[in-house]
Amino acid sequence: MPVIAPMPAARPARIPGQRDGVEETVAAGTTVDHLTETYRAHYRSLLGLAALLLDDTASCEDVVQEAFIRVHSARKRVRDPEKTLAYLRQTVVNLSRSALRRRILGLKLLSKPMPDMASAEEGAYDQLERDSLIKAMKGLQRRQREVLVLRYFADMTEAQVAETLGISLGSVKAYGSRGIAALRVAMEART
Repeated sequence: MPVIAPMPAARPARIPGQRDGVEETVAAGTTVDHLTETYRAHYRSLLGLAALLLDDTASCEDVVQEAFIRVHSARKRVRDPEKTLAYLRQTVVNLSRSALRRRILGLKLLSKPMPDMASAEEGAYDQLERDSLIKAMKGLQRRQREVLVLRYFADMTEAQVAETLGISLGSVKAYGSRGIAALRVAMEART
């Protein structure tokens, strides 16, 4: 990306339409000299404007330099030299918005970290535990098994289990505690 130098060249730049020291009428628009003067006078204020919109110095400098490059390229369209600074300010704001949009899009597109996953060994161990639990559950009495499945796997309250099975609340508590005790014994025996 070309950089606009803050100091003019050693010899004055040749303006199109100028021949052998005789100055002809230049087409309407901002001249290179006027743009250079605007750069000297307002570079820091434009940098401050960009700093209010962006967070790092390098991006601010890039935005301001790009704004000057764009104004330089379109200087014939800025008919009133008094509006050059306003055009530059608007360009800095627009370029800052674009930079922020690119950053936000970049953050959205970054790959999301993988969730903490169990290793293959842990997965195999969990599967063995599930298999052991299922075998132990099959060894329980029918009512104990029904109460435990509805209470802990279907996530029902004791009252809901009692209503579903058509038994009293006390029976649900008794079957549940006896079933857990039997499961504990069965699971310890398998290990």
